[in-house]
Amino acid sequence: MSLHESLRLYIAPDAYSLVGESDKGETLHIDRNNGQLSIFPGSNAPAKFDKEMQVFGLFGIVTLLKSDYLVVITKRTKVARVFTTPIYSATDFAVFPIDRSTTAALLANVNEAYLLGLLKSHLFSAPFYFTYGGYDLTRKLQWQQANQTGKPLWEAADDRFFWNRHLQQPLIDMTTSSSAKDCSRFILPVVFGFLNFQTTTLSGRTVLFGLISRRSRQRAGTRYFSRGIDAEGNVSNFNETEQILLLDSHGSDAGGGVKGEIQFSFVQTRGSVPVFWAQIGNLRYVPDLKIMERPNAAEALARHFDQQVGLYGDQYVVNLVNQKGYEKPVKEYFERGIQALGNPRVHYTYFDFHHECKGLRFDRVSVLIDSLDEELHQQSYFYHDTTTSPTRPQHTQTSVVRTNCMDCLDRTNVVQSALAKWVLNNQLREAGVLSVKESIEEHPAFLSLFRNVWADNADVVSKAYSGTGALKTDYTRTGKRSTEGSLQDGVNSVIRYIKNNFLDGPRQDAYDLVSGAWIPRKGEEQSWIDERAPITRAAPFIILFAFFLFFLSFTVPNFLNDYVISARKVLLLSIFLVCFGFAHVSANGIDYVSMPRLVVLDEVLAYNGKGYESGRKGRPIRAAKAGKSSLKEKTRKDTVLPILSTQPATKLD
Repeated sequence: MSLHESLRLYIAPDAYSLVGESDKGETLHIDRNNGQLSIFPGSNAPAKFDKEMQVFGLFGIVTLLKSDYLVVITKRTKVARVFTTPIYSATDFAVFPIDRSTTAALLANVNEAYLLGLLKSHLFSAPFYFTYGGYDLTRKLQWQQANQTGKPLWEAADDRFFWNRHLQQPLIDMTTSSSAKDCSRFILPVVFGFLNFQTTTLSGRTVLFGLISRRSRQRAGTRYFSRGIDAEGNVSNFNETEQILLLDSHGSDAGGGVKGEIQFSFVQTRGSVPVFWAQIGNLRYVPDLKIMERPNAAEALARHFDQQVGLYGDQYVVNLVNQKGYEKPVKEYFERGIQALGNPRVHYTYFDFHHECKGLRFDRVSVLIDSLDEELHQQSYFYHDTTTSPTRPQHTQTSVVRTNCMDCLDRTNVVQSALAKWVLNNQLREAGVLSVKESIEEHPAFLSLFRNVWADNADVVSKAYSGTGALKTDYTRTGKRSTEGSLQDGVNSVIRYIKNNFLDGPRQDAYDLVSGAWIPRKGEEQSWIDERAPITRAAPFIILFAFFLFFLSFTVPNFLNDYVISARKVLLLSIFLVCFGFAHVSANGIDYVSMPRLVVLDEVLAYNGKGYESGRKGRPIRAAKAGKSSLKEKTRKDTVLPILSTQPATKLD
């Protein structure tokens, strides 16, 4: 069932009407007096309306404190065509209040204005992709070939990657309540992540090379506010990355395009270390690491891998976390958890990335691939030549490599792109595009395309989590480390520090609002006030004032001596105030970090039970605040497993 590809939105004081312009027209009616939804057959424009506009999809309906809001896609860009399905990127949105109050009246409420700002910032900062039917962006190619269910697009979609599922819930509830209220053709699943398909020529064959990274909406968040696992087994920063290669049989090139008679796919996953842990920002470059031992840790880990095995088959876990220093406890807790789990379908490999690749020798990742050679051959990949077997693929991917480092960004990107290149060489050889001993390294133009697509993917995945592009992408793009790349990594690291400490609170709130991790109750009030002590709020201004005095003591010393006090005393006062101010900021660093307001972290901050903690820098001991909000709040809970021995691991089966 295809969706309405174009809609007319009619805006009236008492209702919104979304009219589907397709072969079977429908009209979705939203009553602004009571918020009720109704659907009617036929393209029925209302008799009276104030404004009419074309929209290209319904992103959903979101509830805030004062009103529900209608969110629509007003501009789109066609970015690819896979098989016969056009793929679009959402490039512009419009948000309309369903409540009949004026926009000015709604925005007069500062909390409503804050939440609405979160929604809009998220819409205009994230890369969203969608189709209207046919090729399902939320599902890997292998699944789509094996599961032609005929279900509506929203129902067939992978729930993890149906990013706007929470906002589409009112339409889904209406659809599932009665067959006479089927809104399926209005329910548009949108994917948040990376997508790039490029048509090129290799060895005289036209091929379509594509890469898709699907970001999970479960436990979504930012780098320092979303780590580890939750009780349901969901992990932070989970992404499914699928590399796709399509080509046609000899002599059947579709006029420069690719029909996709021969199909290849290879899937990898990444996700935060699946134990419950946290990093607590305190203005230090390296935040405090905290691991908490709770009773449900083993159950959560088991749920995570049971889910992953059910979705992908055997799990080949590649852990890149350092075995020395700051990261060591995370590695040890993870290994003990894997050992205690005893799941024969979870296979663990440790690779000391920084040791093996020291001296910027990232090509040493080949050591890891060589160690996984047998497993990768057993895992295989999806391959379907429809010209020789129309319905049955030649072989399928039976397992997946799950890679993680601390952030699941920079080291993970290098490893995933190396694995993808190894598999792509095998796929091209099997398709007869390359000879048995030939590789894409011998085709510079294609190799450059491959590297740049993977580097672009690394940047997009990184920006969603850390706020900046990925590190080490100069190697991904060129195959070698460069001075310019190292300098860019330094710049990105500084920007990450600034964003993660001073800007990520609202960004985390936006994730929690759109994903449904925090759900407001319309009509209730919320007070997000600054509860810091007066001296804490004043300290940055004291520092600024001290610098001002310091400046005066050197620029106008005679004026100070003649009319105020001696310049020497002003200088000493400025030094004292600077020292006092910086000492206070350092001792209370966490109070200057931009924290999320919606899903509070008080329980994690106040936890002092069994576990591991790297330190308490910039974090005065405080009790968790109870009864802080009258709204429905969820607290992100981080738990872990008992401590490990310090023996380094290689493979555990």
